[in-house]
Amino acid sequence: MRISGAVATCLVFLAACGDPAPQKSESAQPAPSETKTPAWQTVLPIPPLPPLGQQGTVAHEGAKIWYATVGQGSPVVLLHGAFGNAENFGFQVPALIKAGHRVILIDTRGHGRSTRVPDQPLTYELLASDVIAVLDALKIDKTAILGWSDGAIQGLIIAMKHPARLTRLFAFGANMDPSGAMEGITDQPTFLAVMDQATKDYARLSPTPNDFQAFSDAMFTMLTKEPNYKADDLGKVKGPRIAIADGEREEVIKPEHTVYLAKSIPGAKLIILPGVSHFALIQKPEEFNAAAVAFLNEP
Repeated sequence: MRISGAVATCLVFLAACGDPAPQKSESAQPAPSETKTPAWQTVLPIPPLPPLGQQGTVAHEGAKIWYATVGQGSPVVLLHGAFGNAENFGFQVPALIKAGHRVILIDTRGHGRSTRVPDQPLTYELLASDVIAVLDALKIDKTAILGWSDGAIQGLIIAMKHPARLTRLFAFGANMDPSGAMEGITDQPTFLAVMDQATKDYARLSPTPNDFQAFSDAMFTMLTKEPNYKADDLGKVKGPRIAIADGEREEVIKPEHTVYLAKSIPGAKLIILPGVSHFALIQKPEEFNAAAVAFLNEP
């Protein structure tokens, strides 16, 4: 089965990289003091979100989309990846608050605390429209977006379809057509562990805790077919400032696809973080946050 880089990203993320590196034989193994797993092969435990301010749901296209806000200042929306939820940004929220932002957290349709419509096909454009509905409900005319994986895809769609609503976009680890994703992730042993953890997270947060299989089926239908945008589509993006970002050791999105996105979007900035992978935000969060904040707060 072929799945997009976005779903592979969040599936591996949910597995928490429990066995990050192959073991060496005893004869070749260095002394304990010399053993250090590279950051790009690990993830850090995510801290809980700080106390949230306003919380609620927005009814849109038959679903209820959960959101929360925290902090004061210029708004920035955080968009997580496939099978994730807003809690994925436990490292980023405090840094953005400190940098002078009002953070808007959203659980994507069907994810976390948000609902979905049974038997309704999921599409990236539908998910992006949910974000606009939340902004309308909060009376936010313009905002910045920090998107990771599926969230970065949604952010790029908003840049194409609703450029007047977006000031800046930090898009980390996006593919905008199926050719941009690497293959083989579903053959890894982590895949089954990932789906087990995803089931547990869904049961903990979802208003329909017993509906995971149907939700998963709907997601895989979308993720095997989308996104499907061409260079001409990306070339029409005008208005918001955009950073196309990724990790130097990316294992889900082809590096050449990341470069292609940056070249195809007028004025886009390419940011490659050293020593990290697709999971940079939970591998070296200080470096990830510094890059994101620097871009979002650029004069």
